[in-house]
Amino acid sequence: MGLGDLVNKGKDAFEQNKDKLAEAAKSDQGRDALDKATDAAKKATPDAADSKIDDVRRNIDKTLGG
Repeated sequence: MGLGDLVNKGKDAFEQNKDKLAEAAKSDQGRDALDKATDAAKKATPDAADSKIDDVRRNIDKTLGG
């Protein structure tokens, strides 16, 4: 499974649970979890993927109104 497959699975999971995730992510604890997930994704992937990870995070923040 490649990086693109993982990204698509993440997008699908997000879409299926968007309402629940939005409420949880708006909390301070949720924002901290998103920060940690972003950092972990950057550490687990090549540096070349950082910009894509940042794009995904910006889209999540925008969707959540942050």
